[in-house]
Amino acid sequence: MQRRDFIGSMAFAGLAAGQSPTPQAIARHGRLKQSCFTRSFGRGVPPEEMCREAVRLGASGFDFFPAAQWPLLKKFGLTPAVTLGGGITIPTGIIQKQTHDELSNSLSAFLGQCAENGCPGVLISGGERHGMSYAEGAANAVAFLNRMKDRAEQTGVTMLLEIVNSKYKDPAFGRADAVCDHVDWAAEVCTRVNSPRVRILFDIYHVQIMDGDVTANIRAHFPLIGHFHTAGVPGRHEIDETQELNYHFILKSAADLGYRGFVAHEYDPSPGKDPIRTLETVFNIADV
Repeated sequence: MQRRDFIGSMAFAGLAAGQSPTPQAIARHGRLKQSCFTRSFGRGVPPEEMCREAVRLGASGFDFFPAAQWPLLKKFGLTPAVTLGGGITIPTGIIQKQTHDELSNSLSAFLGQCAENGCPGVLISGGERHGMSYAEGAANAVAFLNRMKDRAEQTGVTMLLEIVNSKYKDPAFGRADAVCDHVDWAAEVCTRVNSPRVRILFDIYHVQIMDGDVTANIRAHFPLIGHFHTAGVPGRHEIDETQELNYHFILKSAADLGYRGFVAHEYDPSPGKDPIRTLETVFNIADV
C-alpha cells in the first residue's frame, strides 16, 4: 500500500469512527501562511484526503481549489487563498478592451461570491499580446483594474496580477506570448492603479526564469506584493536541494521585510518521489 493510500484509509476510518475530521497538525513556527495546490499531491487523491494532509502539514489554505468545494475547505479550517474565475481566463486576461464590459460584470459578481466565502484573492491574468505592445497592454490593464478597484475595495478581495514566464511554450512550464512576463510591467500597472486591493502575485518560479535577481526584486517591489507562488527551477518540481533557488533564504527575506501573507506551492512532484513526503519537505523549507 502506498503511504498516501495508508494515510487516506486511516483518515476515512477515523471519520467512520466518529473522530474529528481534523488531524493533529505539525507545529509550524514560521511567519508565513503556507498554501497548497492539488497538483502537488499527485494524481488520484480525493479532495478530502488532500485537505486532511494539508491540515497535518500545517497549511492555512489552498490556491485554485474549485469554488464548488469551498465548503470542504471550511470544514477543515482552510482558506481558499486565491481563486480563478469571474470570467477571467489565462489566455485572454484583461488587456483586450472589447472584453471589458462583459468581464467587469462577471468579475464584480465573483468578487462578491469570494467575499461571502472568505476567499481573499482573485487571480488576474494579463493575457496574451497577439502583437499588442507592452505599453498598450499596460494601458488597457490599468483601465480595467481602475474600473474594478472600487468593487474590490468594497468587498475586501484583492485582485492579484500574476507574473508568468513567456520563455516556455508548454503551459505546464510557461505562458507563451504573455504580457505580464516581467516584474517591472506588473509593478507599473499596480502602481498606476494605486489601490490596496490591486497587488502582484509574485510567482518566484516565473520571475527567476524571466528576470532573476529574485530577492532584490522582492525588496524593490515589496509594497506591491500580495501573494507568492513557489516551484523549483528548472523543471517546476519541488523546492529542494535539486534546483537552483535557495527558497528558505528567499522566503525568509520576504518575512524579514514584514510579509505575513500566503505562500503557495505550485509544483509537480518529481517522478518516483512520494508526493506527501516531498510536500512535507517543502513545508519545512518554507517554515521561516
